[in-house]
Amino acid sequence: MADDQKGRVALVTGGSRGIGAAVCRALAEAGAAVAINCREQIGQAEKLASEIGKQGGRAIVVAADVSQRDAVDNMVERVTKGLGPIDILVNSAGIAITRGVDDLTEDDFDRTMLVNLKSAFLCTQAVLPSMRARKWGRIVNISSGAARGAGSIGPHYNASKAGMEGLTRGYAARLVKEGITVNAVAPSLIETDMMSGQPQLISRIPLGRFGTADEVAKSVMLLVDNAYMTGQTVALSGGMAFN
Repeated sequence: MADDQKGRVALVTGGSRGIGAAVCRALAEAGAAVAINCREQIGQAEKLASEIGKQGGRAIVVAADVSQRDAVDNMVERVTKGLGPIDILVNSAGIAITRGVDDLTEDDFDRTMLVNLKSAFLCTQAVLPSMRARKWGRIVNISSGAARGAGSIGPHYNASKAGMEGLTRGYAARLVKEGITVNAVAPSLIETDMMSGQPQLISRIPLGRFGTADEVAKSVMLLVDNAYMTGQTVALSGGMAFN
C-alpha cells in the first residue's frame, strides 16, 4: 500500500483531528502530499503536518472556513501553489450540535447545513476543473449512519448527512466518464471528540465498542485506491442495523 498515491496531492477538510487527521496520516503513508484544512485548530493541524514531515511525508496547513465560497477558492489556490493541483478531496469538515426536536433552532439548522453539506458542494466545485483537466480524481465524503438511521445528534444532522449522500450520487453519475470517482463513507459511533462522554451509546453497538478513526481512514483509502467503485456509500457501523 505504501506509495500507491505517490505524486498525488490530497486536500482533507476538517483534517486537524478525529477522522480527518486519521485520513491525513493514511494518505501521507500512501505517498500523497497532504493539505490539512482546519478552521480554528491551527495548532493541532501544524502538529500533524510536522508529524507527517518527520515520517518522510509532505504536508501543509490551509486554514479556511469551508462553508464560505471565497475562502474555499482561496484555499484551493494556496494548495495548488504549495503542492500542485488537487487529485484527491476528502470532505471531512463537519459539526454536530446535539439538539432535541423542541430545542432545535433555525440557526442550528442553517449552520449545520452550511458546514456539513454546503462545504462539500463548494470544495467539490472548486477542485473539479483541475481533476477534469487531468481526467483523474477521487472525492470521498464523510457521511454518517445518521443519514439513514435515527442518529443521536438530531434531525438537522440527519438531513445534512442524507444530503451529502445525495450529493455523492449526483456527482458520481455525472463525472464517471471523466475518470473521477465520488463515494462516501458513513461511520456510526466512532471514538472521537464528538462522541466523548457518551459511553452509554456503546450498548447500541453489537460489536461492543466504538469504531476508531483509523478504521474509517482505511475505508477512505479503499475508495481512493479503487477506480471502478463510484456513487457508493460504505457503512461502518459495528453491526448496527438501520431500519
